[in-house]
Amino acid sequence: MNLADLRDPEVQRAFKELPPYERLASAWRLTWLHKAKTYQNMPAGDWWSIWLMLAGRGAGKTRTAAEHIGWLAWTYPETRWLVAAPTSSDVRSTCFEGDSGLLSVIPAPLIQDYNKALHELVLVNGSLIKGIPASEPERFRGPQFHGGWADELAAWEYLQESWDMMQFGLRLKLPDLPTRLICTTTPKPKDLIIDLMGRDGEDVVITTATTYDNLDNLSDNFRKQIMQYEGTKLGRQEIYGEIVDLEEGKVVTRDMFKLWPAEKPLPKFEYILQSYDCAFSEKEHNDPTACTTWGIFKPQDGPMCALLIDCWNEHLAFPALKAKALEEYKNSYGEGKVGKRVDLVLIEDKAAGISLIQELRAAHLPVRGWNPGRADKMQRLQITASIFSSGRIWLPESSQRKGFVRDWCEGFLSQICSFPDAAHDDYVDSATQAMRFLKDTGWLDINPPPEEDDYDDYLEEIGHQKNVNPYAV
Repeated sequence: MNLADLRDPEVQRAFKELPPYERLASAWRLTWLHKAKTYQNMPAGDWWSIWLMLAGRGAGKTRTAAEHIGWLAWTYPETRWLVAAPTSSDVRSTCFEGDSGLLSVIPAPLIQDYNKALHELVLVNGSLIKGIPASEPERFRGPQFHGGWADELAAWEYLQESWDMMQFGLRLKLPDLPTRLICTTTPKPKDLIIDLMGRDGEDVVITTATTYDNLDNLSDNFRKQIMQYEGTKLGRQEIYGEIVDLEEGKVVTRDMFKLWPAEKPLPKFEYILQSYDCAFSEKEHNDPTACTTWGIFKPQDGPMCALLIDCWNEHLAFPALKAKALEEYKNSYGEGKVGKRVDLVLIEDKAAGISLIQELRAAHLPVRGWNPGRADKMQRLQITASIFSSGRIWLPESSQRKGFVRDWCEGFLSQICSFPDAAHDDYVDSATQAMRFLKDTGWLDINPPPEEDDYDDYLEEIGHQKNVNPYAV
């Protein structure tokens, strides 16, 4: 039945005789099917269990998944459905409470309860829709579901680990269909995404769409902003939903890094540096604050090296940022007698970093301000590229997948190897200021120091007076 059928008096009579909830649900479904674009219709057949929707920004991925997961939860009473997204904030603000989220598309009378804190939505037919952030893979242990929705799959920080844990929970059986998992994402060349694409026609069905396919439903401001990327690699990924290797031909490449074996204890660190790049705003459409922590050690058969021992990026307002920085400083890296605390906290003296420097100094932490002068982001990366290319930077190997970095480190690696085409550059700023400091202070001395006159000229070039500490606040 479609909306046109309701013109038939017999159909109208039958429709009016439906129970109130069923009548409301039918009207909801018919309205969606009438306005949905072809690529937003659920694939036909009972042979597939994963629907992979690869689409550009604004193509309607969220609305599509919310409509279908909501309908499946209504069609099968007392069933359980999972909603997973990159972070807890994404689960709540996009998948549940967003303009195209579940609360927006499911008629309010069909909702019995919504628990914002637990990310749980219960329908009047007894079905449960439960949200779990992919940033916490262990939370997938225990709950079981009939199906679900994985939003922005390629942006999950712990992609493989969260995916594996999620699969174990999708174990409840529907009476007439296999498990239904809807995966919506702007594609990136991640191993899992490539693997799912290779299973197209087996248990996976793929749908593609571009931003242009849904342009009539997008705001003028969004159109103007997104179209600035037309003709770029990032535009091919974010607008057209193409799998694009943003890392091709970049200054820093993956093969420049060495992997610290997963089974091998951390080395004895001689120096530990914590480097902060602070955002101008805590709003989520701005860059987050990023922190990288580097342990400096001497291998048995080579020069001094640096191992990335921690990294994170979050959207934090200043009070929370200060608390986070104080907590991070307390960490000790290494086992037993070789465990070591942070020797120096390096913070770029801009934005929230200015206040953070002052507050941490007042708390008697070893803090140093960083001033990059007039060098732009690309110049900063190029200045330190020789450190990466020398093979003296190590990343921790995954204990689950030999030859790959740990999941928490993948975001850093992807960003620095795809710069300047990556959506953000916060890890790049944090890493380059750390490498520059370690280079200039002799910990990672790659080249002989410049002649005194040349160094003075360099300081003048980046806006510092001669014989003045270039990193001073």
